[in-house]
Amino acid sequence: MKRYLLLLSVFLFSCSSVKKTEKALNTGNYDGAINIAIAKLRTNKDKKGKQPYILMLEEAYAKVVERDVSAITFLEKEGNPANLERIYNTYKTLKNRQERITPLLPLYLAEQGRNANFSMINYDQKIIITKDKLSSYLYKNAVSLLSKSARKSEYRQVYEDLVYLNKISPNYKNSNELIKEAHYKGTDFIRVTLKNKTNVIIPQRLEKDLLNFSTYGLDDLWTIYHNKPQPSIEYDYAMEVAFREINISPERIKEKQLEKEKLIKDGWEYLLDDNDEYVLDEDGKKIKVDKMIKVRCEYYEFTQFKATNVIGNVQYKDLRTGQLLDAFPLSSEFVFEHVYANYNGDKRALDNYLIEFLGAQAVPFPTNEQMVYDSGEDLKNKLKNIITRYRFR
Repeated sequence: MKRYLLLLSVFLFSCSSVKKTEKALNTGNYDGAINIAIAKLRTNKDKKGKQPYILMLEEAYAKVVERDVSAITFLEKEGNPANLERIYNTYKTLKNRQERITPLLPLYLAEQGRNANFSMINYDQKIIITKDKLSSYLYKNAVSLLSKSARKSEYRQVYEDLVYLNKISPNYKNSNELIKEAHYKGTDFIRVTLKNKTNVIIPQRLEKDLLNFSTYGLDDLWTIYHNKPQPSIEYDYAMEVAFREINISPERIKEKQLEKEKLIKDGWEYLLDDNDEYVLDEDGKKIKVDKMIKVRCEYYEFTQFKATNVIGNVQYKDLRTGQLLDAFPLSSEFVFEHVYANYNGDKRALDNYLIEFLGAQAVPFPTNEQMVYDSGEDLKNKLKNIITRYRFR
């Protein structure tokens, strides 16, 4: 029974794969049909059950090659150099498809008494010629566009074209220098300033940390931030980080007093009956019981508290038009809190969560400057979130 079920499941799976291949073939997804057939024919290609895949591979290959060659013929007749990339990639596809099928050959069709027919052509020369034409076209187009004033989006496209050119034809002429030029011209340069519009001094190290964009982990190919403007650069946008309020609470110590009482074990004693006589066990020995006593303790807890709240915003401006593009709120709060305690009485009456504060002592309150600085990590995270979400184009 188990053998029958196993054979049935294998049969059903095989039928399912054949149907998938047929569906791909009938809907024009020839490469999809080829992929399934190749996967099935990698092992035991001469088995009878593999015959349908050979037939469908032969048919799918013939049809997809005919389609690709017709597309190339049409594109070449059109004579538009913008079609060269598609022609080049189609030739490469034709070659790669052949190379995937070649290791499987020959594939014998038993019922027809012949080997399956796959027309194999050497496309190397056509690939090389097309690649040379495409490389020349991409290079000339890039040089032309870089020599005139264009939109940054166009420079970015030139950059992508040159990177592709360097991929298919490494170190083509001075393409590496042109890549750098296209990247520079396509980059948005942002001038960053930090303004303090409060009456509280902002620590210099906080300002330095906030404006140190190398620590933000930004990965943006087309955006560069400068907190120290460079004379040679014409900036596109301005980003202003402004502090409008810095509120610092007074130093406070909150006191809490508790009285605790608890029954605890304090050694042992002999068990007595109502007549104050010793109670004996079955062996005639005196029975021992825990001696319980009531203990009391006065607990004094002190909480040192100080908080700071920084409120500001981030504004983006277009330096060419002077237009305000967008503004985002920026705020952070930092709380200093320290708890210590002492007691009077028997410490055993206290719960464990109270005892942990008994070893602590009062500590100096942080300065206002330190409080503002300590809010910096949260400010950096929120500023990074604004920067990474905002898109100039």
